[in-house]
Amino acid sequence: MLQETYRRLEGLDCAAAMVVCNAEHRFMVAEQLREVSDESPSIILEPAGRNTAPAIALAALQAAQTHPQALLLVLPADHHVIDADSFRQSVASACGVALGGRLMTFGVVPTRPETGFGYVRCGDSLGESLYQLAEFVEKPDLATAEAYLASGDYFWNSGMFLFRADRYLDELAIHQPDMLKACEAAMGGAERDMDFIRPLPDAFLASPSDSIDYAVMEHTADGGVAAMNCGWSDVGAWSALWEVGQSDPNGNVTEGDVMLHDVRDSYIRGESRLVTALGVNDLVVVETADAVLVGARDRVQDIKIFVESLISAERPEATLHQRVFRPWGSYESLVVGEQFQVKRLTVTPGQTLSLQLHHHRAEHWVVVSGVADIVRGDEQLRLGPDESTYIPMGMKHRLANRGDVPLEVIEVQSGSYLGEDDIVRFDDVYGREESRV
Repeated sequence: MLQETYRRLEGLDCAAAMVVCNAEHRFMVAEQLREVSDESPSIILEPAGRNTAPAIALAALQAAQTHPQALLLVLPADHHVIDADSFRQSVASACGVALGGRLMTFGVVPTRPETGFGYVRCGDSLGESLYQLAEFVEKPDLATAEAYLASGDYFWNSGMFLFRADRYLDELAIHQPDMLKACEAAMGGAERDMDFIRPLPDAFLASPSDSIDYAVMEHTADGGVAAMNCGWSDVGAWSALWEVGQSDPNGNVTEGDVMLHDVRDSYIRGESRLVTALGVNDLVVVETADAVLVGARDRVQDIKIFVESLISAERPEATLHQRVFRPWGSYESLVVGEQFQVKRLTVTPGQTLSLQLHHHRAEHWVVVSGVADIVRGDEQLRLGPDESTYIPMGMKHRLANRGDVPLEVIEVQSGSYLGEDDIVRFDDVYGREESRV
C-alpha cells in the first residue's frame, strides 16, 4: 500500500518523497520505495509515535530548510483509491488556494451513511469543488450520518492534507507552541544516516501527542476543503479489504492459497499455507507466518483487544515479524528451538553485510541460489548453490552478493544465546553502530 500511495503521485509535479515512519520500519520502507523509484527519498525516523501533528511537523521543518513555501501533500499510506486520475485532479484543483495560504483537507464525497468515519462540514465556496472548512465532526450514529448525507454539506474526513510548509508551522506556533518547540529541537539536532534522518529522540519525545485535526485544523481560521470523488477507502480494518476487493459470485474475497465450499460474504487470506473454509458466512480469516485471525466481519475492528493483550503479556507477536528488513536485504526466521535457530537470508544484488563476529553463537551457511562472496577469518570464499561453510563462534565473517540476482542463504545458528544484539561490528558500509542492527 505504501508503493500504491507513491505510484498515485505519477503525473503530479512532485519533488522526491518524504516518508515519516517508526525507526523500526526503516529498512522495510526503504526497500519498498527502492522497488518503485530511482529517486532517493528522505525517510524521517520517529523514535516513537506522537500522532500525526508532530510527524507532519518534522516533514514541514525538513522541507522548510530549502523551500519554506513548498507545498506539502500529506498522504497516509493505508488508503485505497480506485480512480487515481480523479485523485490527482482533486489535488491539482486545490494547489492554487493552498499556495495562497489555505490549509486544505480533502473531503471524500460520501456514498452511504457511514458511521465508521469522521466528517468535515463545508462552508462557503472557494471555487469549483473547493470550500471553506466549517468544522470537523466525530464519527456519527446512523441517524446523524443519514442526515449528513441528505444535507450535502458533509464529506468524509479523508486524513489527507495540502498546505505550505511555512503555513503549517505558523499555525503550530499559534495553537501548539510546545509541539513546535519540541519538533524544532528534534530536527535541529537530527543526524543523517544514509537516506535516513534521525531527529533527536529526547527532544521529539517531549512533544505533545496529538492529531493534526485536533492540534491545527479545528482551530485555524484558514482551513479549506477540496471535494474528492475517487473511490476512496480508509483501509483501517481487515473488513475494508473485503469491501474494496474483487469478490466471487458468493461475495467472497480471497488472497493466496485458499479453497472454499459453501462460504459466503467472507474475506479469506492465506500468506504461507493452504487455508480452507467450509459452511461459514460473514467471516474474516487471515493466516500469516506470525499468527492466525478468525473473526466476524463486522467485529474485526475490535482486534485492538488482542493487540493490547499481546503487549500486556509481552508476547513477541506484538512487536516482531517473521521477516525482518535490513539495508542489505532481509531475513526470515524459519525454525526456533532450544539453542538453535534456522533463518533464510536474502541479500539484494550489490549489497554487503557488516564484517562481524558473535560471542555466543556459531553459524552454518548453505547457499540456495545466487553466488555468495564470504569472508571467513583470513579466508576469502566464493560459494554457489548447494555449497556451504561453517562460521565458528568468535570468528570474524562477512557475506556479500556481488551478482545481479538475489542471494538466498539458509543460516543455521547454534549457541547459548541467539539474540540479534550479539553482534560485534568491525566494518559496515551502512554506518551502523553495534546497537543499530
